[in-house]
Amino acid sequence: MAELLITRAGPGVTIQDTGRPGYLAQGLSRGGAADALALAEGAALLEQDSSCAAIELAGSFLSIETTAPLRIALTGALMRAISDDKVLPWHASHMLPQGAKLELSGSRGGYSYLHAGGGIDAPKILGARSAHLAAGIGRMLEPGDRLTPGTDKGRASGMALTPQQRFAGGVLRVIATPQTQLFPEDVLARFTATAFCKDARGNRMGQRLVSAAQGFALPFGLSILSEAIVPGDIQITGDGAPFVLLAECQTTGGYPRIGTVLPCDLPKLVQAPAGSELRFEFVTLDMAVATEQAEAARRAALPRSLRPLIRDPQDIADLLSFQLISGVTSGDDLERNAV
Repeated sequence: MAELLITRAGPGVTIQDTGRPGYLAQGLSRGGAADALALAEGAALLEQDSSCAAIELAGSFLSIETTAPLRIALTGALMRAISDDKVLPWHASHMLPQGAKLELSGSRGGYSYLHAGGGIDAPKILGARSAHLAAGIGRMLEPGDRLTPGTDKGRASGMALTPQQRFAGGVLRVIATPQTQLFPEDVLARFTATAFCKDARGNRMGQRLVSAAQGFALPFGLSILSEAIVPGDIQITGDGAPFVLLAECQTTGGYPRIGTVLPCDLPKLVQAPAGSELRFEFVTLDMAVATEQAEAARRAALPRSLRPLIRDPQDIADLLSFQLISGVTSGDDLERNAV
């Protein structure tokens, strides 16, 4: 039986899938991968369903060994991937032989994913394999853990895709909440005109944002009654800073919500590197629905966007920039392997 033996694992390395919908009334948020798009990209690369569980690295490191040949894919935030002294391109699928050693390191932040053909066959709890650390479900992976892949029905490897641009900050589209009207028009205008950066205080529960601007707190903000909240909600905390709720957020909250980030834009937030600029833009509900529908269609079409890692030399415009004999490179492998 094929296994992945964990030989080294940093903090924040967990098993994640699409999470546990339907338990909000019981006080359990959905959880699941911080970057759900990375799950879909890995599934496309391995010809499997996006519900398959993968290993999530939250700005950490990981080393594994394989006990049998294994197809893998690497998605999400770029890391250095080395298998038996060979650098593996990111955003691509690969075949690891029996006894292969794989080392993932050099994270610049964000969330990275190691997918296995057939998914990670961890026990299901409440219908999902995801660790939900805030709820006490599952745990972080440790050296000595042995993970079993599911049945791999795919065959292809050595495929790549161009990831959706979400690793440099940008605009986060939001819709109004019932509490948006509590904020004066000038405060809302200032909110959308402000450039934010991610604060160091962020995790799978939520991400605090900081800026040089005045805060956005309401005079009566701390008297708001608690109500149901979901990932993407932007709470304005007591100090006036926005706090965007993420996968493992609580299920009720009393801070006023100035808006809610569209689900398809949350990967842009969780993958934004330190120092990158983030801005908010309000859209109508109709625009939000159309945007989510278009993104769902785009994700469904991901398998048709794959391309072979090995290209015809006649199609490589920068062929002369590659060292084709000894394997020596210019040292920019990490950037080039972004594919």
